[in-house]
Formats: sequence, structure tokens, C-alpha cells
Amino acid sequence: GMAASLQINCKPASTAFRVNPASKCSRRLFSVSCAPANAPQKRYSITLLPGDGIGPEVISVAKDVLKLTGSLEGRFVFLQIPCAHTKIIVRLIASRLLEYNFHSYDGLDVLGIEFNFQEMPMGGSALDLVGVPLPDETLAAAKHSDAVLLGAIGGYKWDNNAKHLKPETGLLQIREGLKVFANLRPATVLPQLVEASTLKREVAEGVDVMVVRELTGGIYFGQPRGFRIDENGEEVGYNTEVYAAYEIDRIARVAFETARKRQGRLCSVDKANVLEASMLWRRRVTAIAEEYPDVELSHMYVDNAAMQLVRNPKQFDTIVTNNIFGDILSDEASMITGSIGMLPSASLGSSGPGLFEPIHGSAPDIAGQDKANPLATILSAAMLLKYGLEEEDAARWIENAVLDTLNKGFRTGDIYSTGTKLVGCKEMGEAVLRSVESQVHTTV
Repeated sequence: GMAASLQINCKPASTAFRVNPASKCSRRLFSVSCAPANAPQKRYSITLLPGDGIGPEVISVAKDVLKLTGSLEGRFVFLQIPCAHTKIIVRLIASRLLEYNFHSYDGLDVLGIEFNFQEMPMGGSALDLVGVPLPDETLAAAKHSDAVLLGAIGGYKWDNNAKHLKPETGLLQIREGLKVFANLRPATVLPQLVEASTLKREVAEGVDVMVVRELTGGIYFGQPRGFRIDENGEEVGYNTEVYAAYEIDRIARVAFETARKRQGRLCSVDKANVLEASMLWRRRVTAIAEEYPDVELSHMYVDNAAMQLVRNPKQFDTIVTNNIFGDILSDEASMITGSIGMLPSASLGSSGPGLFEPIHGSAPDIAGQDKANPLATILSAAMLLKYGLEEEDAARWIENAVLDTLNKGFRTGDIYSTGTKLVGCKEMGEAVLRSVESQVHTTV
């Protein structure tokens, strides 16, 4: 009877099965699925960029969560079990005695996710170490990995550096180096934290917006740019808002694909009543929409969008916009949640590794004091699994663990309210690890 609650998905397999009873014990419980003998164990290399301020603290926690989730994603591979043994094995699992970490020996493999982490310097810490914000070795490691997880960069210490020696320059350089042109910024008001919003409960409750921002074009990178003296002897600073059709098309496709995974509604934000670059933007996004008949497309001018985000944010599902508008609107959207210590982000290209990071910055004033909120980085790790590695199940485990941890009342200082349990960065991380582990026990 106990076995009835198990989900066992078997694909046909075909060699003898033997268990080595002397295998090392380790407390791991799994849902079971059978797969062909040659199914490989999944291995991913992740470049970690702890950076500055609270970066190293939050990255350390997220790394542990990824490691545990990967090991628990194990799925036993059974190779043709002779009938006589089947009952014994199922009974073992059902009574939760199957606590072995079987790694490939006779007839049995574990299909876990194995992460190979490499920590590299970036930002202020790299400036102190080697004199540049993004060392060549760091960029090379990032390019050769499957995904990149960044903590935070910057600090008062480097504020007065020349532009090319600012920590933030390293961020622009790595985005350019990895060719990530699409920035995904979710702003979700979690029911447990609705009181943290500065908006009224009825406005904030249930908000779930994704801002898809173009990241490598527009006025931040457009040429010509610079300073000059005009004909009246006045100093002039100038920048160019410029978009080519291919840049608009590719960000539009990412946005339509993202909307498709959500509620299927996309709002394109521009300033097409004034700017030629926006007129082209609207024309191209409208053309790409024909490839996505299942997604409902609307358009909004940026000034109105900024108003609507605080008036009635629930009207939005997915927003797509250019670099400068996206910079501003994604920050505005994030403040609806009132808790930027909770918010992750993803930056994606058309191929190669994505860049995943919390949006909260390096918070140098609380660095090294175990006060940081690691949840944004943990959720960035979930985005890394979902959007970077197509490991949606593992991502869901982490997201569920974060919600579970909040349900149990754990709060860091930034999201603390009366009646909840105030914890530090490490303790919050340990609570999430326990939640990840407990989901495994309920799976079996």
C-alpha cells in the first residue's frame, strides 16, 4: 500500500541489476524515474563573480543552495530489474530506507546535476587585485561557462575613480563581452511581503510584472557621443539614441517568448510620438507580433507607462522597452514590491552563457556583518536554472523553498516586520537549504 503513493516513470531499460549493500550512506531521498543506461549525468560549469560589499556573502549562500538542489535532483536509473527484486526495491523507497547516494556502480547510476563552480574577481575587488574592473581571465572564464552568477559590485572606495576604473564599468564590459542584450527583471509582490510595498494593499496585492529591457543598444552606447565646444563657445555634452532593426527584432522575440511563458500579454513601451528611434521600434515590434498570434500586444508611451505602474500595476504582465526606459521602469516596478532585497534578474544573449544577478547592489554599509538578504541571489540562481540551463524543475524547487522559508516567518532586516523572526544572511540561507531538502522528503 505504501508504494501506491510513489510516482515511478519507467522508460524501458535492459541489463541486470545489482545493489552493493556496502555503499556509503548519505541522507538523500528521491522521487524515482527509470531511464536508459546511457543517460549522462548533467554537468554545468558556473562562473561565480562575488564582487564587492555584500556580494561575497550572498553568493556563498546561493552557491550552497545550487549545490544541494543539484545533488537532490538525482533520479535513480534502473537498468532492467528482474521481477523478483522489484518489490524489495519499491518497499525500500516507500519506507524511506533508500538513503544511499548511488553513484555509478553495477547497474545503478544517479542522474543528478553536477555543478563545477569557479570564483573570479570583478568590480572593486578586481581593481584592488589587478587594477582593472574586469580582468581578461574573468571574462574568459565567464565565456567558457554555462552560466554566470554575479553578487554585486561597487562601493564608496572607488566612487572617485576615472570612468574606465570604476567597478560599474566592469559590468558594462561583461554584458558586452557575453553579448547579453536582453535583461529580464521580474517584480513580484509576494503575499507574505505585501505590507512592504509603499502602495496600498489593494493596488500592490497580486502584482507580477516582468520588464524585458534591451541592454546593449540605445542612448547608452549610441555614437556619436561626447563633449564639444559649440559655435558660441559653450560646452556641450551629447548622446545618440539609435536602434537598428535587428536589435529591435531580437529583443522583441525574447519578450514575446517570455510573455508566452507567462500570461501571454506584452506591452511595448516607447516614445513614438516624438522619437524616430521609437517610431522604428513600434513598427518592428508590430511586425514581429505576427510570429506570435497567441500573444496579445499593446503599446504605451513611456510617460504614461510610468504613471500606470503606480496607478494600476496589475494591468501589466510583460513589458518590453529600450535601454534607457527599461533602466528607469524596471527600478520603478521593483519598488512596487518594497523589498529590493528579494528581486533577481537575468541577462540573456542569443547563445552562450547568461548573466544572473540580484538587483540590490553592494550595500557597503552592511557588508561583512551577516545582515544581507540572500533571497534575491537565491532567486537569481533559480532564474539561472530556468532561463540559463532549461532546468525548470530544479528552479521551481528553489522558488518553492524561498516561499516556504517566508511562510515560516524568517526575515532579514530589510523585510522584517513585527511578529516575524529576524535572522542574518547565513541563517536565512540555512532555512532555505532545509526547505529544499524537505521538498525531497515530501516527493517520495
